[in-house]
Order: sequence, then structure tokens, then C-alpha cells
Amino acid sequence: PMTSRRVRVPAVLRHSATLAWRGLTKTVHSTEALLDVTLQPVIFLLLFVYVFGGAISGDTGTYLQYALPGVLVQTVIFASAGTGTGLADDLKTGIFDRFRSLPISRTAPLLGAIGADLVRYVTSGVIMLAFGFLLGFRASGGVLGVLGALGLVTVFAFALCWVFTALAMVVREPRSVQGIGALVILPLTFGSNVFVPTATLPGWLQAFVEVNPVSKVADAARGLLTGGAVAAPTAAALLASAVVVAVFGPLAVTLYRKRT
Repeated sequence: PMTSRRVRVPAVLRHSATLAWRGLTKTVHSTEALLDVTLQPVIFLLLFVYVFGGAISGDTGTYLQYALPGVLVQTVIFASAGTGTGLADDLKTGIFDRFRSLPISRTAPLLGAIGADLVRYVTSGVIMLAFGFLLGFRASGGVLGVLGALGLVTVFAFALCWVFTALAMVVREPRSVQGIGALVILPLTFGSNVFVPTATLPGWLQAFVEVNPVSKVADAARGLLTGGAVAAPTAAALLASAVVVAVFGPLAVTLYRKRT
């Protein structure tokens, strides 16, 4: 019998949650993906603190207090690129053809993929913070500061995932999505104050760092975790996230509907 193509909102959420669980199950059963979520944050923190800490701050303990909020931002941003790669891989394998034959919302596969990645962002951030505390990091902002910093970087990663989602709809090869995504991520993260104070950079680079939204997120995370200015950088980070979602969210959905 013919059925209506309209799907109620609760059904959309249920379908999306089911497909998000599918994405998490794939991560758990994939050694490569699991290591990317769990081990990569630890490696990043160890490398940057113990390789650059003595040269930049004189000792690793001081640099840990400065670097951990920035490396937290970098880790979650890198995780957001996996959204585009995963979607490109699903599109290439033809699983979306199977989704179209099911009585589910058309947007559920997209929302499910993003929902699963949100869990991965939070997991990477929690592992990073937990390992930082083991190394001696001290969060003067308390529990609320830790939760606020984690929530802020997750919001920013959620905004960036729409960029990589749109990219996955245009670039058909997962490896190409990963490579082009690196061209976006690397200038944003390394051309910021994530690893070094802005004042130590050349004047021409300082101008870019000052307007780089990653710098605003890193400043806000430092303020929440270790004390300092919070209101202005947090407002700037949230505004940047809202602009990215407003631009790339509708674009990604439009490209997704055309592609699928």
C-alpha cells in the first residue's frame, strides 16, 4: 500500500539515533578508527609537551598548562575531519542506496553520521583532559570550567563538520576528502595561538592569528581551564561557529540531497 513520504519528527530522531549507533559500532569494531579516537589525543599531547615544552616555556610543566587547552582544540578539530571522510566512504560503498530503499527519513543517514561523530569528539576530548591531568595539568577553573571548555570545543567541531560534510558531497574519493581537509585544518591550527603565544610570531602572521577562529576557541578554552579572559573569546568562538553552520549547514544539506 502507498504510504505518506512525510516522517514525523520523533521518527526522524529515532532513525538518526539508530544510524548514529551504527556509526559508533563501526568505530568500536575498527582498530584504525578506535586508535584515532583514543590514542591520537595522547600522542599529540606527549609530542607537543615533551618535544617543544622545554624550548618554548623552559620546562614541560609550564608549557603543559599553556598547551593542553590548545591541543584539546586541535584534537577535536582533527576529529571533525573524520565526518567528511566517513560520509565519502559510505557514499562510495553504496550504502546510501540501501538507505534510500528503507522506510526512513532521507536526512537520517546524514544526521546519524554527525551524531556518531559528536560522540567521538567528546570521547577524544575527555581522553585528552584525563591524560593531561595524569601528566600534572591543573584546571583552576574547576569542574564547570572543564565542562565548559569541552562543550565549547565540541560546538566548534560540530560547526566544522558541516564544512567537511559539504566537501564529502563534492569530492567523491575518501582519500581526497582527507587530503583536502588537511589543507583546511593545518593552516587553521598551526596558524593560531594553539601552541605558542601570539606575541612571539612575526607581525604579518599575528594579523592572521588574531582573526583566526581557532585562536578564539583556544583563548576561551584557556580562560575556562586555567583562568583569564573568558567572555570575549567565548562570544567570538560561538559567533564563528554560528556563521560556519549558517553558511555550510544549508549548503551541505543541499549537496547531500542532490548527491543522494
